[in-house]
Amino acid sequence: MKLNEIRDNPGSHYRAKRVGRGIGSGKGKASGRGGKGQTARSGVAINGFEGGQTPLHRRLPKRGFNNSIFQKDYKVVNLGRLQRAVDAGKLSAEGTVDAARIVAAGILRRAGDGVRLLAKGKLNAALTIEVTGASKSAVAAVEAAGGKVIVKGGVAPEAAAS
Repeated sequence: MKLNEIRDNPGSHYRAKRVGRGIGSGKGKASGRGGKGQTARSGVAINGFEGGQTPLHRRLPKRGFNNSIFQKDYKVVNLGRLQRAVDAGKLSAEGTVDAARIVAAGILRRAGDGVRLLAKGKLNAALTIEVTGASKSAVAAVEAAGGKVIVKGGVAPEAAAS
């Protein structure tokens, strides 16, 4: 191989279309940008604009109320995820499993306003779990495996409803 014989693979280099070079090129005058004005310039994104017609988001009535400044951000942990962490040796069955240990084991990135335990998956290890909330089926599954669930810092959402 010689340096003067080095070439790109066939079809690997696309030559850009030269615009604004006369009507014979097919991309002359306005260079494929339509007429003049705001949309012919660079950096334009008119979201929701419908050509002067009242946009959909203004035609529909406002509805609802979002009181999100008081909303709690509970992080969800499923039983199957806890069992995988125990099997991998990231979480030990000794002691109480709380939010700090769940984060340290890498199951959650951060605890948020608390951890909520749900029953997806199967738990075989007898764990004592301290959480902010838990579903009834999750509590039943933990107790069936020989463990215990301690709900702290609030009422379990199902218990509050009944």
